[in-house]
Amino acid sequence: QMWEEAIALGKELAEQYENEMFDYEQLSELLRKQAQFYENIVKVIRPKPDYFAVGYYGQGFPTFIRNKVFIYRGKEYERREDFEARLLTQFPNAEKMKTTSPPGDDIKTSSGQYIQCFTVKPKLDLPSKFHRPVSEQIVSFYRVNEVQRFEYSRPVRKGEKNPDNEFANMWIERTIYVTAYKLPGILRWFEVKSVFMVEISPLENAIETMQLTNDKINNMVQQHLNDPNLPINPLSMLLNGIVDPAVMGGFTNYEKAFFTEKYMHEHPEDHDKIEKLKDLIAWQIPFLAEGIRIHGEKVTEALRPFHERMEACFRQLKDKVEKQYGVRAVLSALEERRGSRPRSMVRSFTMPSSSRPLSVASVSSLSSDSTPSRPGSDGFVLEPLLPKKMHSRSQDKLDKDDLDKDKKEKKKEKRNSKHQEIFDKEFKSTDISLQQAEAVILSETISPLRPQRPKSQVINVMSSERRFSVSPAVPGSQLSPPPVTPRAKLSFSIQPNLELNGMSSSDIPDVPPPLPLKGITADYGNLMESQDLISPTTSPPAHQRVSP
Repeated sequence: QMWEEAIALGKELAEQYENEMFDYEQLSELLRKQAQFYENIVKVIRPKPDYFAVGYYGQGFPTFIRNKVFIYRGKEYERREDFEARLLTQFPNAEKMKTTSPPGDDIKTSSGQYIQCFTVKPKLDLPSKFHRPVSEQIVSFYRVNEVQRFEYSRPVRKGEKNPDNEFANMWIERTIYVTAYKLPGILRWFEVKSVFMVEISPLENAIETMQLTNDKINNMVQQHLNDPNLPINPLSMLLNGIVDPAVMGGFTNYEKAFFTEKYMHEHPEDHDKIEKLKDLIAWQIPFLAEGIRIHGEKVTEALRPFHERMEACFRQLKDKVEKQYGVRAVLSALEERRGSRPRSMVRSFTMPSSSRPLSVASVSSLSSDSTPSRPGSDGFVLEPLLPKKMHSRSQDKLDKDDLDKDKKEKKKEKRNSKHQEIFDKEFKSTDISLQQAEAVILSETISPLRPQRPKSQVINVMSSERRFSVSPAVPGSQLSPPPVTPRAKLSFSIQPNLELNGMSSSDIPDVPPPLPLKGITADYGNLMESQDLISPTTSPPAHQRVSP
């Protein structure tokens, strides 16, 4: 399950397949494996093995391990007791030491065999490529892999013992072990090359403990957000252990030990550290709030009383902390996931075959009734046509889903109102006194079923049964409409049996005269509303527009 290492080797192979061998079949298979490895890193939870420090003391051991310390990597879910039993089977005459402190010379020079074993914690050493915060699922691999430094902490009491608060004088003696190579390697154990020790003051220990607790809450919350099927029991124990003061006491012991006038007077150099500890306590509240929210969503009815008690304890804790240390706000994971509206969610008011913007009426549903009706019926409001080319979607797609009519209607109203605002804003600067024109469009007050356009606005091409929306041409207008993507011009030819604007084709000369100037915006391309426009006996060929 060391997929990170497999990906690194795969990249080397991919370079060979792509640029040296030109074996694209092997390359494609390798890239598919790498994609699966990346998915496993994010989705699969891997067990974290423990590391153990083992010291072999006494002259009875072979020289290559005598009086030396090694760091071992345990197996998955292997406890220290099981590891010790496995270790002692190799040296049945060895004696297990009871303490974790380094032995004296008497033991090192004795003729016997003494084995010292205890658990050590690997120290995270992130690669330099992680220069910004990343997911815990990615970082968790490096917490137990590619590690070379290990630490063992042992509590040491200094000064007078305080029976009421043990944190006031609890120092930490921390031993750092550095191995010869990073673990895991070609072996599961490597020799320790250097050892040094540091002391952690009680206040520094409190800061470190609070930081680890906050990180633990945040990591568990992220795990539950990424995988909703995780069991809730670990989250319940973690939250209850922090929120319920009867279990662990929380940070109340820190307040009694470090936030007193006596301690501040005796340790004025720790003022910055005390402020940092207060800040960590205040930041714990939003992390707990998110964890309790997730716990409330996933809790079963059997654990509902337990959750309610935990919520009551949290409310008391929250009021106290916010009153003393201020309010901290963290972005909710749900809001963080929402973020800004993604581009894929923004509905594009564009026809699929071109980049032409649609009109307000074009986003409405079409009528399933094939009988054309006049505009203005069924509660439609008529408006004069603005000096912009308006186009509608094909009427072949009909809305037949009556069950979801109400839900769709709400979405249409919201969508159309938004589009109408953009439409109004675009033409706000055009101040034209428009008279009532013959061509009209639909306003945003749209009923669920829209009637078809009248024959005065539609040219029926019988050969292909296609309908084209004829756009208005406004000669002499000084306004330039917003730029749209040009479309292939439609051409029309005049047939002998077809009448245009009351004139037969015989009356029309080969070179037509220019169109007269008019004071209103009229649709010169629209045909008269007449039932005798197209002869039913002959099928006209493709039309050609009469150019002025």
